[in-house]
Order: sequence, then structure tokens, then C-alpha cells
Amino acid sequence: MREVELITKVQVFENEAELPGQEGVLMREAHEALAKSYAPYSKFNVGAALLLANGELISGANQENAAYPMCLCAERVALGAATSVYPGVAVTAIAITIKSSHQVVNRPAAPCGACRQVICETSNRQGQPIVVLIKGETGPIYRFNDAVDLLPLSFDSSYL
Repeated sequence: MREVELITKVQVFENEAELPGQEGVLMREAHEALAKSYAPYSKFNVGAALLLANGELISGANQENAAYPMCLCAERVALGAATSVYPGVAVTAIAITIKSSHQVVNRPAAPCGACRQVICETSNRQGQPIVVLIKGETGPIYRFNDAVDLLPLSFDSSYL
């Protein structure tokens, strides 16, 4: 037996103003998307925003359903909207933030596994990395240079 260490690097920023380029605006857009969330069951609101290569911003919010498997995550709502409105335009970054009615979440919440896989597939399809920004309701912002940093053993077309 041998062990292999998988290392993920993350940059930590204290607030949106410290983020490079348009990423602060993108994080604020994700925060504004929280108002579009429909989360009557979990009371866990998620907002996501995408920055596209053409400079456009697209946002999405989670949409719950009493039949939980039918729920839509904010990340996939935003990615689906971007692909529909701007087909062929690359996603350069995604910002994700959350808010819970049960408690103040003061640390970043990473996307679920399904969303990580979809973000990685989008990155692979477009042939360029997607910066991922995650933030809790309060607290620091984590910045990953590529979605694969959140899912280092992602499944891709090379297996098929």
C-alpha cells in the first residue's frame, strides 16, 4: 500500500474589496441572488453568479421542491441560464454564497458534489479553468484558481 497526497491550494480574502478584478462585483452579485432563492423547507438559501468571458454576469439561486431530489442548486441554475443565453461563451468565474435562517454561517460553504462535477464538466468543455469563489453569510472568501481544486478526482470524458 502507498498513500498519495492530494493538495488543494486556496487563497483567503477577508472581504470583496480584496478580490482581484471583477471578482468583488461577482461576489456581490451572488449575494444579491440570495433574494431569488426559494428554500421554504431547508431555510438554506444559496446564491451563485457567473462571470462570462464577454463580461456578462449571470446569477442563479437554489429552488427547492417538497420532493427533495427535484431541487435545483443555485450553481446549476446559473450555469444552465448562461449556456442558454450565451451558448459558446466561456465561464471565467463563479461566486457562491449562502444564508441560513437557522444560524449565521461564518465560513465558506462549498458546492455539493453534483455541482462540483457540473462546474468541472463546464471547465473541461470550454477548455479553460473556472475560478471558484465561496463565502458564508459572513467571514472570509475562499478563492480557488480552478474548479478541479474542489474536486481533484473529477470524472471526465477521458474515462469514456
